[in-house]
Amino acid sequence: MRTTDIPELVPTLSAGRHRSPRTGACFMEFASFLAGERWSDSPSCTDPMLATLARAVNDTMSDRRRGELITEIPRVIGLRGDELRLGLIVALRAAIVALPVASMDRQRALAVGIIATADALAELGINRPRGLADAERSLRAVPDATAWAHTHLADWRARPVDLARHGCGAIVRTAALGVAQACIDDPDTLLVSMLRGAIEDVELFLARPTSEISTLPLPRVPQDA
Repeated sequence: MRTTDIPELVPTLSAGRHRSPRTGACFMEFASFLAGERWSDSPSCTDPMLATLARAVNDTMSDRRRGELITEIPRVIGLRGDELRLGLIVALRAAIVALPVASMDRQRALAVGIIATADALAELGINRPRGLADAERSLRAVPDATAWAHTHLADWRARPVDLARHGCGAIVRTAALGVAQACIDDPDTLLVSMLRGAIEDVELFLARPTSEISTLPLPRVPQDA
């Protein structure tokens, strides 16, 4: 089956929230459907910040390409853990992907986000060599925004808990919009890469083997849905 093929009587991915599977589904509503939870775009089966990123990517992708996200939906089911650390990990990956292509005003915000989340993870004792290397490459690609961010952060430092609670969501949404509205030929591919990269980072942090990734069959939509 091609990734853009959706079997009959399952939700069709589309932007925004939906009242029931029969009117369509966003990424996380589809996840709630597969997990057997109450219909929701914020199901308990997935880390809240990863869900925020999934919704943002789902809503900013083109209708023509959104179906490519379907194969990633089972992967987010069961990805939960320490919300403080996972939120920082997801925000860092989203900002890393978006920073080189976003507009100048967003680049400054995203550069601040990368430096702040990387510092917060280090303060929490989380050593993420791949993430740090990717962050350094992304920051080097935009030296002006990076210099501005360092100057800004010289007078401001957020505690990891405050950054996770109040900053990571803004970073994630800015990153998704930054890619979607970037002056590049193929923003959809980069949005898919952003979400996949965040899922991989969370899987690595939680040490979930590939064999444990959910392969739930696609259920049929109830006739009274």
